[in-house]
Amino acid sequence: MSTIRPTASVQPLLRPADLGGLRLPNRVVMAPVTRARATNPGLVPTELHAAYYGERAGAGLIVTEGTWVSERAIGFVDVPGVYSEEQVAGWRRVTEVVHALGGRIVLQLWHTGAASHPDHLRGEVPAGPSAVDPREKSFTREGFKDTVTPREMTAADIARTVAEYGAAAANARRAGFDGVEVHAVGPYLIPQFLNPRLNRRTDAYGAGAAGRRRLLCEIVDAVAAPWNGRCVGVRLSPYWDTGDRFVADERTLAEYDALVTELGARPVAYLHLRGRDLAAPGGTPDFGAFARYRRLFGGPLIVNLGFGRESGNAVVEAGIADAVSFATHFIANPDLVTRFAMGRALAAGDPATYYTGGAAGYVDQPVSGTGSPSAGRG
Repeated sequence: MSTIRPTASVQPLLRPADLGGLRLPNRVVMAPVTRARATNPGLVPTELHAAYYGERAGAGLIVTEGTWVSERAIGFVDVPGVYSEEQVAGWRRVTEVVHALGGRIVLQLWHTGAASHPDHLRGEVPAGPSAVDPREKSFTREGFKDTVTPREMTAADIARTVAEYGAAAANARRAGFDGVEVHAVGPYLIPQFLNPRLNRRTDAYGAGAAGRRRLLCEIVDAVAAPWNGRCVGVRLSPYWDTGDRFVADERTLAEYDALVTELGARPVAYLHLRGRDLAAPGGTPDFGAFARYRRLFGGPLIVNLGFGRESGNAVVEAGIADAVSFATHFIANPDLVTRFAMGRALAAGDPATYYTGGAAGYVDQPVSGTGSPSAGRG
């Protein structure tokens, strides 16, 4: 990664960088955060989305909320898609606003796979790598519901899904985005294929670690095609550890080692890693968890989970990361870069407004005036 060399007095997070062809004025990245504001039948982004992302255009890079690549991908209420012309037009308005305000924005592409629910799919059973219930919760109109045993995806289902990712990436480019990011975190479709507890296939998309990572590799290639092999990021969560289906044991981490190495040979502009959960509230992120994959991936690395101003500056200064993404901090602090630069206190968000729809807790966050210095966390 090439960088512009600033004066030594500038906070590492505030130094400009070239992130896989994306030229950033700072290294403070807005992480993808589901906010459930597409409260219309077509799941179309609205002026509310344009205002929300526009207010945060000071970020070095905005990664949007996960966005559905097709109707079959849906697994959460009121999340926008990028598979219809109306959705493309709505997103074009968002990118126009962000660009007019000097920002850079990439669209995250999402498919929930077996972690969806029939309520999202007109009564149809979700599809996954194998007929194994991931034992997750899906957020429906009636609240959280237990997932069900999915049907196993056929070879035709997989080919169609890869094509849908490619079409979504092309739509994102038409909508004016600066790139796309493949959502491969948590308990959703791509991590399901990577997981031997859920992927029990004996064909080319299972039967060993190489087969289990084939879907992600094919998706990366399909998504990169409309971008001429550039501007495509991948977000991974090797340390995801919930229940008995997703376990961050040494076998899992070793398989992610091989995956990250393989991604380094594909058209991936940057890697976006979710780290270990903090040992305790207010704790320090585990730098070693990120350094493990820094050694395996030669491209730019964005790190996420539990960082504040001080720890974010430290992980960049140590050479472990090229940028740091912040989620909850950006929810409550649209001017997060300014607050970091000025050493101002960070506001706290209200979790009760995260998924409620409307402007409250979404575009009504005040920017800072004078405030007491604070490192902040999140």
